[in-house]
Amino acid sequence: SDGILHCPILLMQVTRLVCGGFIVGCRFNHTMSDGTGFVQFMTAVAEIARGASVPSVKPVWNRELLMARNPPRVICVPHVYDEYHHNYGLPVADMVYLEDTIDLSFFFSLPEIASLKNLLPPHLRTCSKFEILATCIWRCRTIALNFNSSDIVRFVCVVNARAKLNPPLPVGYYGNALGLPVALTTVGELCQNPLGYALELVKKAKDDVTDEFMKSTADFLVINGRPNYANIRTYEVSDTTHMGLKKTDFGWGKQVYSGPIDYNIGECYFQLSINKKGEDGMFAMVSLPRPSMERFTVEIEKMIREANGVNFSYFPALSRL
Repeated sequence: SDGILHCPILLMQVTRLVCGGFIVGCRFNHTMSDGTGFVQFMTAVAEIARGASVPSVKPVWNRELLMARNPPRVICVPHVYDEYHHNYGLPVADMVYLEDTIDLSFFFSLPEIASLKNLLPPHLRTCSKFEILATCIWRCRTIALNFNSSDIVRFVCVVNARAKLNPPLPVGYYGNALGLPVALTTVGELCQNPLGYALELVKKAKDDVTDEFMKSTADFLVINGRPNYANIRTYEVSDTTHMGLKKTDFGWGKQVYSGPIDYNIGECYFQLSINKKGEDGMFAMVSLPRPSMERFTVEIEKMIREANGVNFSYFPALSRL
């Protein structure tokens, strides 16, 4: 599924376990769908597996709704693609230590997340769980990677823009409708300022996704093509907690886990989870070079101790299919 022509755009594999459960592994070509669209597809598969004749949400193709304007005009410059003017570090694929990486999933209980908000000024403590976790991980990751103080780092937030467009996309649209807003700062500013500084950058980036932002992104890509923006000083976060994949039921009952199993150094995924004590929370899937991961773990633990002295735990990433 790496290509588009003469190869499958979707692969599915079912692995039966000796305990009686099973794993449904999927790989899809991102040109066909984004995460929300993929969840719509898997929900339809599950509904039909349970006996439905048609899915509850009918698929909508209509890719022309997100086509570039004629002529294209870039009004809001999408900074995620501004590598034409700046250097944000080696591309992830070119990093010499890429092979010596480690993947960990860090679990944050709801009390731990609430305690992190104690590090913020009162007027920012109403922020979302995603905003505080994304901010803390961005800062700790930056410290762990040991950049120069003057280096520029980027925070990229993956935003579902379906409701941001005017008019909104129709229910059932399963193509890519992602906005990639960016926050820019230097390493020194990110790591030395109070945590509220970084959180306000994250909140502003999320608010940047508008109808014009999406139209300008489409126009920009038509004019310039799609460059590879993934590099070591770019931190891209995907919040999958609201996608609904956790509710997918093939007729065998509640699932134990759903989410990505493969990610790169520049990526981080947030998932809903329950720890061994049965506590609800979220875990962040992080990939870093081994020495950086050790420093990252120390920084995260230090931040939570500073917040409220709450115990913190992490566990190795789930086995890859």
